[in-house]
Amino acid sequence: MRPSVAVLGCLLIGLGGLATHEALAEDDQLAYAVVSEAPKDKAKVPARIAIDGTVSDLKLLASDNTLGNLIWKKLEICHALRLEGRRAGDGFHVNSARAIDASLLPMVLQGFAGDCLLKKALDVAPLVD
Repeated sequence: MRPSVAVLGCLLIGLGGLATHEALAEDDQLAYAVVSEAPKDKAKVPARIAIDGTVSDLKLLASDNTLGNLIWKKLEICHALRLEGRRAGDGFHVNSARAIDASLLPMVLQGFAGDCLLKKALDVAPLVD
């Protein structure tokens, strides 16, 4: 008897999640963030960050590897990010970052991201004329 395509698809999705979890280093945590202010210093970016369902305002502290990332160089207010790194007393040390769509953020951050985008649109729209 051959397994169905749906069963194989579910198995592959499950293995992909397992591989993602195993790819994190022992000390690294998975976090999601929304940039809360226009970054003045790319090494210390203010953001609202969710780690394991807990939301806090922290500075994203970029590693040398992250500072060279094109996504990090183009970072703006309201950008949604998927991060790997570790939390420290002075902020969240970012080892890797990916830009994501705000709809892929955890629910605890989606409201903040939506409000941020609305505010940004209202601030920028009058300047377009």
